[in-house]
Amino acid sequence: MGHWYRFLVAAAVALSALLAGCATPAFPPAPAQAASAAYRYVIGPGDLLNIVVFRNPTSRRRCRSARRQDRGALVEDMPAIGKDPATLARDIEKALSKFIRDPIVSVVVTTFGGAYSEQIRVVGEATRPQVLPYRQKMTLLDVMITVGGITEFADGNGATILRTSDGNKQYSVRLRDLLKRGDVSANVEMLPGDVVIIPQGWF
Repeated sequence: MGHWYRFLVAAAVALSALLAGCATPAFPPAPAQAASAAYRYVIGPGDLLNIVVFRNPTSRRRCRSARRQDRGALVEDMPAIGKDPATLARDIEKALSKFIRDPIVSVVVTTFGGAYSEQIRVVGEATRPQVLPYRQKMTLLDVMITVGGITEFADGNGATILRTSDGNKQYSVRLRDLLKRGDVSANVEMLPGDVVIIPQGWF
């Protein structure tokens, strides 16, 4: 009996070592903090902008709004692509100041269709895989709430973030711990251009 027991233990150890050797090397955990306070969204082709111009706000605060799909030009062929909304608003104010006294302009991106570098993509075993606009201080939990969580077939703790802004470096994230166990330590900040990859689990 003792010989059989030692044989089974040795076989189990050998099998564990073999499986460990075949396993994919683990990626480093994603940094908990990643967002930059200096981040500003850059307008891209296909973005839908809501532009409001307040004319002489010290009197009646009359305003007019424009809702249009940006194709790269606004006032007098003013380029919009590649600028953040605040910069575009100041440029429009400068152009309008020739015709309107002290114009105040507000530019808000209402529909995001710009460059991948300004978006977050969720692929694999999410309930609703999709592309999301990045928002300042956006977290992994925010992303997963938007996509409806993970499917029953997902390997949540085997998920990764592909960080294009960091040379396509890949980080591991613990989605199952975050979503199923409420482990807030598994929540991390996102960066524009991130791709959340959720693999299918092995059963």
